[in-house]
Amino acid sequence: MKLILASKSPRRSELLTQAGITFEVVPAEVDEITDPNLPIHENIKNLAALKAKWVANNNPDAFVLGADTVVVLDNQIIGKPRDRQDARQILSRLSGNEHQVVTGYALISPDSQIFSDTVTSAVSFHKLNQETIEDYIESGEPMDKAGAYAIQGLGKQLIKGYEGSYTNIVGLPVDEILHCLKNAGFTV
Repeated sequence: MKLILASKSPRRSELLTQAGITFEVVPAEVDEITDPNLPIHENIKNLAALKAKWVANNNPDAFVLGADTVVVLDNQIIGKPRDRQDARQILSRLSGNEHQVVTGYALISPDSQIFSDTVTSAVSFHKLNQETIEDYIESGEPMDKAGAYAIQGLGKQLIKGYEGSYTNIVGLPVDEILHCLKNAGFTV
């Protein structure tokens, strides 16, 4: 049986590889549009399913895993920064506050069953001064990350603490994914 990761995220690929899972990568080409009338968790789960379905349409004999991760502060989604100024604003908002990292995932089995859920972790930031923010932006690390930071990289210096799944904060809740794969009949 084959597993396909419907994501171009190098962090998701790395996490699956570290878990000993063999897979292929086929990025989904979908518009990540959310419905403002739905709760954040439903939107994220729906985006993950949309990605998985897009790839599963051309790979009916494979298990396909889609995922989407967002940072949520004050019930507002914070995505990837558009530019350095946006990264500066995001990091300033996260400074001294607790936020949530929500990952929605969807696994489609070869018999078209869909297994999906969301996982939420809480992250607290230190109070950051402007110099710390500027130095971090200068590193380039925040530019392709939801919330403009990477807990597994230099961004760990910004973090006071976290609760929940560490791998979820990186981009994929590995324990939950392994459990989901097993329940779907995929042999790891």
